[in-house]
Amino acid sequence: QVQLVEFGGGLVQAGGSLRLSCAASGRTDTVYNVGWFRQAPGKEREYVATIAWNHYITDYAGSVKGRFTISRDSAQHTVYLQMSSLKPEDTAVYYCAANIAPALGRADFWGQGTQVTVSS
Repeated sequence: QVQLVEFGGGLVQAGGSLRLSCAASGRTDTVYNVGWFRQAPGKEREYVATIAWNHYITDYAGSVKGRFTISRDSAQHTVYLQMSSLKPEDTAVYYCAANIAPALGRADFWGQGTQVTVSS
């Protein structure tokens, strides 16, 4: 099993920035990518971004490309999501996930989620 814990959510004004962190523990040797999904109230869960666990290959949803940056610290088993130029429509619960299949919107492991609220 892999455990994922998110940090860094909060309230920010539109145009501002926020950084989320995701710390992985447990069987991290079974992880091949880590990333983020989000779910806004009344909406379906949406894929945001992934980064390969052992390579610097990244992928982003079109809605966040150019504004969000995913990165990782392998030594700390931590993945970051730097969010800039935030918009009210970015408001959602953000979930860290591991072993993501973006096209299917699925992952093997999930964190508990952290709330991000962007005020206009």
